[in-house]
Amino acid sequence: MTFGQRFVRFATDVVVRKPRLWRLFRWPIRRSFDRLAPVWDRDRSIDAFAPVEAALDVLPEPPRRVLDVGTGTGSIPRLLAERYPDAEIVGVDVSERMVDEARRNVGARARFQVADAQRLPFPDGSFDLVTLGNMIPFFDEIARVTEPAGRVLFAFSMGDATPIYVPSDTLRRELGARGFSEFAEFSAGRGTSLLATNG
Repeated sequence: MTFGQRFVRFATDVVVRKPRLWRLFRWPIRRSFDRLAPVWDRDRSIDAFAPVEAALDVLPEPPRRVLDVGTGTGSIPRLLAERYPDAEIVGVDVSERMVDEARRNVGARARFQVADAQRLPFPDGSFDLVTLGNMIPFFDEIARVTEPAGRVLFAFSMGDATPIYVPSDTLRRELGARGFSEFAEFSAGRGTSLLATNG
């Protein structure tokens, strides 16, 4: 891993254990992703979002309203828009330049805004599907914005080699403590994903 990748792995581990310490990492991580935004998609493998597809394949019905947290350049919203053309899709990211790239890449098929995942600007229970690809999770906020019986999908494009990575046992424990259940895990391409139901 590069220094930057080691730093975001360290930040992920710290923030998952102590979310209030995000304030120490917010600015350097935002600055790093602002700098990377124009070249972010250049080196992405073609199977980077295979774990997302694998989890979506088992959804019993199409989602109506989806939130992609840490949307980056909009890859997951673009995939969702192609699969669910009638869904309302919102992507948020702390990096303004990533959001600019997402708007260029996806256009009007989804709505994007700059927002901090620790304090999402949406009412309780706003979404029936929340997705996070290679993203530091803030479990309280995820639980808050997911409607009852809604689902959360975590994906890591390179499995445990992903710089921003949270082990599935940690995801299960933290989500379970907030009322999530029916966990399903997937492996596809080089990555992994986990799908959980609220309630």
